[in-house]
Amino acid sequence: MTIKQELFAQAYIETGNASEAYKSAYNTQANANTVNRKASQLLKHPEVIKRLADLQAIHRQRHKLTIDDILQELEDARQKALKAETPQCGAAISATMGKAKLLGLDKQIIEHKGILTPPVFNFVGVKPVRDLTEDELRAELAKLGIDSKANTKQVADMASNTNRNYQ
Repeated sequence: MTIKQELFAQAYIETGNASEAYKSAYNTQANANTVNRKASQLLKHPEVIKRLADLQAIHRQRHKLTIDDILQELEDARQKALKAETPQCGAAISATMGKAKLLGLDKQIIEHKGILTPPVFNFVGVKPVRDLTEDELRAELAKLGIDSKANTKQVADMASNTNRNYQ
């Protein structure tokens, strides 16, 4: 096994990303396709496969902590919190929620039945601005408190621009 293959294996264990490990070990700025191809080849190399297995075993041995160990620690903490001279309900709840998170029980599940459809907005009796005559536009503006007579040219321009934009 070469030094660069060893560096690749260590970087791969650290990052979990073969392309990043390849770039780090081989100090390259090659394009993504080349990096991906070379990294993939290294992951299939017999010596690299063996070294990765060895590094993973070392990693597991170093961190002998299992989910069962963590659950037991959380349960112990919960029991101590409840049995304290002054029961610590908040700490007990935190320990319980820690267990739920660890087991994936804190996820909210939403079931969708049937086909999801977007909401439909029904604007009954609403006429698009582009279809309004100048008099209708003035009436709508008046409803909004806008004096269209003071801005006659602007209203006429607004009506003609709106119609022009939708043709």
